[in-house]
Amino acid sequence: MDFKKELEKVETFPDIFEIVKEAVRTALKKSRAGLELGLAEIGNTPQGFLGAYYVGGSNMIVMNQTPLRRIQETKPDLMKPYIFTVLLHEYIHSLGHFDEVETRQITAEVACKTFGKGNIVCQMARDINQFFPNLVYPQGAPSFLSKVELVKDFDKSSIRYIG
Repeated sequence: MDFKKELEKVETFPDIFEIVKEAVRTALKKSRAGLELGLAEIGNTPQGFLGAYYVGGSNMIVMNQTPLRRIQETKPDLMKPYIFTVLLHEYIHSLGHFDEVETRQITAEVACKTFGKGNIVCQMARDINQFFPNLVYPQGAPSFLSKVELVKDFDKSSIRYIG
């Protein structure tokens, strides 16, 4: 699969997530099904942000809408690489890797192996801090503590069982 071309073609969270899963299958020979994605305002500070988190022992990834809004305002061409990188990181957590340093390392390995070392996805996975001016509001953005909004049909290739 040409991951770069596939990422350029897609438009939705579920479509990006399908590429994430294929990248992990290709690089690590691992997968899992049945994940959900929620979107919520988590905010940021000038020193950093939380892009998303995986709720351990569950099937839920929650992505912070604040950096998504900031990217849209400052550099929309970063949107797909950012979403891919964040979902990849959280997907790796969902596979049982809970140590943050290890997860960042695996995320970078998968991103660079599947996209190539010169690609922005690899660069972002190696050091997201270099993109901070486009990811955080300089004075910070308060958390609005919004409810989590589920993304419909997120893990669309998973088989859903009625039981």
